[in-house]
This record gives sequence, structure tokens and C-alpha cells, in this order.
Amino acid sequence: MLPKTLSLIRCTALAGLALLAGCQSLGRPAATPPPVALPALPAPVAMYEFTLNPMDDVVGTVQVIKARDQDTLSDIARRFNVGYEEIVAANPGVDPWLPGAGTEVVIPTEFVLPDAKRQGIVINLAAMRLFYFPQTKAGEPQRVITHPIGIGRVGWRTPEGSTKVVSKTAAPAWTPTPAIRKEHAADGDPLPKVVPPGPDNPMGTHVLRLGWPEYAIHGTDKPPSIGLRGTHGCLRLYPEDIVGLYDAVPVGTPVTVVNQPVLVGWRGDTLVMQTYPVLEDDKRSPRQRPDTLIDRVRKSMQGGQGAHAKVVVNEALAAEITHHPRAVAVPISTANLTLQQYLAAALRVENKLPLNSTWDGDTGRQVTAAHAMKGTEAP
Repeated sequence: MLPKTLSLIRCTALAGLALLAGCQSLGRPAATPPPVALPALPAPVAMYEFTLNPMDDVVGTVQVIKARDQDTLSDIARRFNVGYEEIVAANPGVDPWLPGAGTEVVIPTEFVLPDAKRQGIVINLAAMRLFYFPQTKAGEPQRVITHPIGIGRVGWRTPEGSTKVVSKTAAPAWTPTPAIRKEHAADGDPLPKVVPPGPDNPMGTHVLRLGWPEYAIHGTDKPPSIGLRGTHGCLRLYPEDIVGLYDAVPVGTPVTVVNQPVLVGWRGDTLVMQTYPVLEDDKRSPRQRPDTLIDRVRKSMQGGQGAHAKVVVNEALAAEITHHPRAVAVPISTANLTLQQYLAAALRVENKLPLNSTWDGDTGRQVTAAHAMKGTEAP
């Protein structure tokens, strides 16, 4: 009996091993399927030059990108031709110095035009943005060119009002005013009487001098300072933007400087609102009343007296961006729309230099905005 029993055990064991082998074979993981290719994002488009519909007050499009590992908001701002405060306001809660790879960043490249005559250069201090309306020939559509700017810091406010371009200079020297030299000397940082042309000249490569003797529109040797209050009252542009503006703007061009933190205008049949933080030293009382401004624009001839005057305003959305300015142009005539819904539906684009950008992407002289204010300040 024993041999038969051993034989039976042997056969049973072999059968079990064979079955186990078969199960292992059946249990092998299937080959990993290839990853599903996500649709490519569209390339971003530079938002600085537009042809105007005469019945519209709004140009551009909001764009959204994902930050790269080494990006700062200052890097992204220059890439997309917006200013530092603009991009920070549009992205509350995002670390300006380390957004983090994959973080979505809103690019506020849609603009409600200032409430001013569309002629020559119009500057909105609250938006820290310049708009240039070139002269057009009869029958040609009107155009507008817009760039972010740096403006006068607290204690050295950029004046409001009307003036004009009285002269232009390439490769300018900078002669600091007595008041500026006195301030720097008191801080232990004496300035020379004249700073010659060159890469360290705070006026940059080109200057448009204004009818206000101590003020000008010029470039900068500190690009990250654009979109900040860091000058002695002058208006500075990115180095790449001042070149184009210098070439385009003739002497005699009128210049209008306004301070409008709340902007409302039409885009087709849609009422759009854009709000900026009020400048720290803006002591006007009362300030712009959004409800009064909205009512006036709804009934204006620019918007038309018909259906436009009957548009119902999304009061909750208008109140949200009034109390928490985001520098983002938002449609306030869409019922029940929230800011989160609007931004969730905004155009997603690649995080790269936009098509037709004024900048070539060279970061050789790029420094952080935190350091942009140190050293010699611009006039």
C-alpha cells in the first residue's frame, strides 16, 4: 500500500504544481497600455496691439498657463507683457517667488480701455498701464497699443492731467534733479551729476520727454520693476516696449494721465468690469463709485440706448471684484456667473513666449522684483 500511497502523493503534488504554474501564467499583468496623448495647448498670442471696434471698450483675452519649476510671477509677467502688480492681483494665494511647477497662473491680458479720449497716449496710473492710440488715415480702423508701466512711488507721485511729448532722445544721459540728489545723499548713496548712456542708465535706451519738465516716459535697466511704484514720478516701460513706442510716437503727441481703479465698458452686448487696487496715496473722497459708473456706462451713447440700457448687472460678481480687485476683466452682465466659473472657462495656453511678442526672451539682465528697487532709481 505504501508505494501506491507515495505514488498518489507524488502525482497529486505534480498536478498541484502544474495548476499553480497555470494560475501564475494567467495572473501575469497585462502589458501597460500606452499613455493617452492629451491635446496640445494652443500657443499664447501677444496681447499688446489691437484693432478697435468703435463700439467696444474692451480688447484682449484672459489666458491661463501652468507655471514651470523655476518660474516666478515676475518672469511670467515679462513673458506675457503684463506688470508685476497686475499678475500678483490676478493670482491671490500664489507665491510670487515660487508658484510651483503645475500651478495655474491667470494672465490678465484683457483690458477695459480708460475713460478718456482715444487720442495719443493715455496712461491709467491705477492699472499701471499705458495705451497708445496711433493716428489713422480716413477710412482706416483705429488701433491701440498697450504696455505695462512703472509709476511714481509714494512721496513722488506721477502727476495727473494733460501734457504732450515735447522731444525724443535715444541713448539718453540722466541728469538727476537736485531733489533726487539730495534724497540719495541723505541715504548715503550719492549720485553723480550726470549718469551717462549705457546698460546701467536707469532711463534705459530711449526717452520721450513730456511738457512737464521733470517727467518723462522712458525705458529701464531693471525690467522687473515694471508694474511697481518705484520711480521719482516718471513712467518706465520694459526695454523692449520703449523701443517700439519711441519709434511710433511723434513729437507733439498728446498725453493724458488718469487714475481709474474701476473700469466698465462694453464688448459687443456684454458689460465688462475691471478693478485694480486703489493707490495707497489716492486720497480722493469719494472715490469712483462702481454702481454710479456702471449705471452711466449702461446708458451711455457708447453702449447705445436700446437693449444695452436694459442689461441686468450680476450684482454679486460686481461686488466681489470691487471689494477684492483682481485686475481681471470680467463680464458682469452674465447672470449667476461666478469669478471662479469664469476663470475655469478661460483660455488655457502653453507657458512660452507668445507669438509676436515684443520681447526676445533673453533673461540676461533679469533680476527679481524685490531687488529691482535697489541701487540707482529711475527719475
